[in-house]
Amino acid sequence: MRALLEQSFRAAVAAADPLQIVAPHLPPRPKGRIFVAAAGKAAASMALAVEKSLPSGVEGIAITRYGHGLPTRKIRVVEAGHPVPDEAGESAARAILEKARLLKEDDLLLALLSGGGSSLLALPAEGVSMAELKSVTAQLLRSGATIQEMNTVRKHLSAIAGGRLAAASRAPVLALIISDVTGDDPTHIASGPCAPDPTTCDDARAILAKYGIPEPRGLSESPKPRDPAFARVENRVIATAHRSLEAAASVFQRERITPVILGDTITGEASEVAKVMAALVREIQQHSSPFRPPVALISGGECTVTLRGKGGRGGRCSEFLLSLGIEANGIWAIAADTDGIDGSEDNAGAVLSPDSLERAARMNLPGTTLLARHDSYGFFSALGDLVMTGPTRTNVNDYRAIVLA
Repeated sequence: MRALLEQSFRAAVAAADPLQIVAPHLPPRPKGRIFVAAAGKAAASMALAVEKSLPSGVEGIAITRYGHGLPTRKIRVVEAGHPVPDEAGESAARAILEKARLLKEDDLLLALLSGGGSSLLALPAEGVSMAELKSVTAQLLRSGATIQEMNTVRKHLSAIAGGRLAAASRAPVLALIISDVTGDDPTHIASGPCAPDPTTCDDARAILAKYGIPEPRGLSESPKPRDPAFARVENRVIATAHRSLEAAASVFQRERITPVILGDTITGEASEVAKVMAALVREIQQHSSPFRPPVALISGGECTVTLRGKGGRGGRCSEFLLSLGIEANGIWAIAADTDGIDGSEDNAGAVLSPDSLERAARMNLPGTTLLARHDSYGFFSALGDLVMTGPTRTNVNDYRAIVLA
């Protein structure tokens, strides 16, 4: 069963593989040149896909997370800080914006955007220092804010996000986007550098106040939906979480396990979402309702973990699984991030087996205590049940599957 769960996860990741999905969306060659501006965990693989399809007449810069680079010939790959931005990302983002401003009407700005781009495309607005941007980002990450809330704030602290990259270009703009946010709205993916921004500085201030984060200086307004600059801009989402869930469902279907997709927009505190899932599990176990076993409950989205105190090692996927294991018995499950990194650790996620808690007890690993410490990584690492993939160089958010035989 563990092999089947991991196979389903690999199918979900493969459905968003840039080397397979980018080429069909590339446009005809313009009269002028093509400048590629790529940002996100999938930036290097998306850039490589463009080079394979368009071997000449292309140049550009791709900013990705440390350890996520790939060898390219025409498009320069820069590795930078994530989830907290750094000076490497700032320098590369500044170079991208300067290049975009030099494009002419018969050129093309080809933006390749994916999850993680908000911190990687890190060019602070005038009056905002990199230290301030780092501080606000770190506080938002600890606060439990949703990705939409985080990006609303970051768009108003940026010189390149919130539609500003597209607005800087005289050339037509095509943004090919791999979505890592619930709802797949381009304005929230990588903080929407090519999408008009419907949010305002007041929205950003309200979010900062909600989480008790001091307002930094330099909040600036972004281009809005009616801005004429967006008449020559297309934002095209080419990979979504739901398509990946469908690919995973086919794996279970072949094994005669009924797949049920619960949705790709599940959000909330990871440990609390697990409790809701556990209630559904118990209903199926006791009453074969609303689904009759064998069944695989598949879901996606992006949960959050609000750190209280120092916190331990573990991301939202492994925290979801540990909470699920405490609340429900006799199940197999997997939870993993499609980018290969659960939070800030080196695992994609973990696998829960029917005897995980029993094995942990024999090793004097108190699951409830480790959950309270946010140390789900330590729990599953001791059991040998982490899922390790390394960087997948794509990102369509979290993947979860619970199997009831």
